[in-house]
Amino acid sequence: MTEKVSRTGRPARTAKVQGGLGFKRERAAYKNGFTPVAGADEAGRGPLAGPVVAAAVVLDPKRIPVGLDDSKKLSAARREALFEEIYATAEVSVTLAPPARIDRDNIRQATLWALANAVHGLPSAPQLVFVDGNDRPPMPCEVEMVIGGDALVASIAAASIVAKVTRDRLMTSLGAAFPGYGFERHMGYGTAEHGSALRRLGPCRHHRTSFAPVRAQQLVLFALDEPENVPLAALLPSEPV
Repeated sequence: MTEKVSRTGRPARTAKVQGGLGFKRERAAYKNGFTPVAGADEAGRGPLAGPVVAAAVVLDPKRIPVGLDDSKKLSAARREALFEEIYATAEVSVTLAPPARIDRDNIRQATLWALANAVHGLPSAPQLVFVDGNDRPPMPCEVEMVIGGDALVASIAAASIVAKVTRDRLMTSLGAAFPGYGFERHMGYGTAEHGSALRRLGPCRHHRTSFAPVRAQQLVLFALDEPENVPLAALLPSEPV
């Protein structure tokens, strides 16, 4: 809060508007000759079902969305609003690592693959990428790892929002396609509701069978009760216009 004096001479208190993260690190990189600069982050490493979603974003230095922050600190409504603004003002690329890749390669390798491919998919190849965490993805450019970067670097925060909203929308669609699991509520995480559904229904094709809580269940797909061949790509919402 900031304080100022009103026309009556009595103190008047006004709320200070929270502007979110600044663009300091990116501006320094641009000043040092790195053009363009991107941020990358993922959502969904821990769930028992659904893909890992990685996003890469190149923000326009002249049009930084106000209020960028770690997606986990924002309300769902605020994330959705920023998601639309990011797509309207920035270059964005998204990659999904499906459960089959996670089970084949392991969650770490699948995540690194998704991050690298999201960056590769950007319209403009970045010369520097800020990536959340300390596990460097294989990229043919300069990479700066930033632990807790989604709460420190605007470009990473933007990527975290895109990844989170994309994955939440996808899991909501999976909830409609595979009723009974509650994907639209827990987003694939290991909640009590999800555990109960696994015991009752068994895993579906979107579960990660390499994860212990899923592997521990009887690995039987109830094919007669499931929609046939519902791919992740068919359920992924289209990008905003």
